[in-house]
Amino acid sequence: MLLGSRHRALGTCQAVLLGRPALPQLVDPRKLPQRKLGSKVGHGAFVHAICHIEFTAINLALDAAVRFDGMPREYYLDWISVAAEEAEHFTLLQRHLNSIGYDYGDFTAHEGLWDMAERTRDDVLRRMALVPRVMEARGLDVTPDMIARLRSVNDVAAAAILERILDDEIRHVAIGSRWFAWLCAARGLYSQTTFTQIVAAELGMVRADHLNRSARLAAGFSESELDCLVGSDSV
Repeated sequence: MLLGSRHRALGTCQAVLLGRPALPQLVDPRKLPQRKLGSKVGHGAFVHAICHIEFTAINLALDAAVRFDGMPREYYLDWISVAAEEAEHFTLLQRHLNSIGYDYGDFTAHEGLWDMAERTRDDVLRRMALVPRVMEARGLDVTPDMIARLRSVNDVAAAAILERILDDEIRHVAIGSRWFAWLCAARGLYSQTTFTQIVAAELGMVRADHLNRSARLAAGFSESELDCLVGSDSV
């Protein structure tokens, strides 16, 4: 029954889920050209970058739903629901990209998010720690500034899309937080210490210049976790 539900939900995403399409061309993040948002091409590249993040997020959520066996039914339903919402985000952004004269694939992109999925493919605990609670949680921190930048060039439509995405992403990160805590309890681990250890082992010291504390608290981080993150500059 669950397998059938998962297959039906996957079908809702098939219009946009393309796996690894021929475009965009994927390059090292350091080789991405720097473009100013105030120019037409820079504006397009900026929206395209967000569109690519949302495309990758579809596959991340579906991968979480199909890769790891032995989790409760609710785990799979959670990640399928995330995939469906990420597909909606991608569609909104792709349509907006079309409206300003570009399409998905017109600019280069990188695979930083998917690289982390590959690195955590063998352990659902590490996946929950590093993809939702690190990679996607960074989106909670930077999206308000991105919204402000889009408003500065009068792209009210894109700003509204990002406001919708920010609201949804809080829930997505909260799902990662919930299943990370569940896995820690199931394995007899203290969640805060385990999270810090996993981040340090996988990423080393990654400086946190700014945390969106209200969004992260709503997404399942504790005050003590956030104090630790800022104090240690570990994520």
